[in-house]
Amino acid sequence: MPQQSNAASGGQNAASGGGVGRGRTVVVTGGAAGIGRGAVERFVAAGDRVVALDRDAAALAALEAELGELVTGRAVDVADRAALAAIATEAGPVDALVCAAGVQRYGTVVDTPGSVYDEVMAINVGGVFFACQAFVPKLPRGGSVVVVSSVQAYVTLPGCVPYAAAKAGLVAAALALAPELGRHGIRVNALAPGTIDTPMLRRDLAGMNRDEADEFLRRVEEANALGRIGRPEEIAAVAVFLASDAASYVTGTTIVADGGYLTVKKL
Repeated sequence: MPQQSNAASGGQNAASGGGVGRGRTVVVTGGAAGIGRGAVERFVAAGDRVVALDRDAAALAALEAELGELVTGRAVDVADRAALAAIATEAGPVDALVCAAGVQRYGTVVDTPGSVYDEVMAINVGGVFFACQAFVPKLPRGGSVVVVSSVQAYVTLPGCVPYAAAKAGLVAAALALAPELGRHGIRVNALAPGTIDTPMLRRDLAGMNRDEADEFLRRVEEANALGRIGRPEEIAAVAVFLASDAASYVTGTTIVADGGYLTVKKL
């Protein structure tokens, strides 16, 4: 339950709808790379202070150096409930939480080790749950939670059972959280990107030779209506919108930003 002291002491936040872009404070998990980094950049450009959480301490340091004093990086594994709670205790009032940390692993249901399943679930699902436990009590009325899911919550591929299950779980989690937190004036939405040019995609390509990578990218591009791969900043723009006053009557939904993937892709 959100702390009354935050809503009371942050009267300006509550009265204005807890939007971003007016010197607010936003927590972004997975903030050092990909969609998370894109979100950090857009929030900073709007004048917001960002607490960026990520496992990659070096990437966080580079992010702080590049974007300046509006960014505070904290190295943490989002699957570590105690570590997130400690960071939240030290933090001041928070206006929005964007959960973008994620990991994808491939393997058949028979061959995937239990440790891989545990990692995928711990980061993709547990990381959101624990981040909400830590930071939701600091949100004022008008605050916002944005959860980054995936189109794989809807249409997926063989070899992706843990990842698809985790991302579908995040859509369900947003549905459950919206009425739970709505009574406190806090909005919760999910965001389902298609294929985006992130370090996660580049790691997938790294295991292929040039011809295999080119063929893979061609098939990916043909698998959506726009015929191209998305950019992190395009997804980040949707996350920033959902966290802002412009989306003040949007909650309990999933915004699909996939270049038309779901209109084309079929198993």
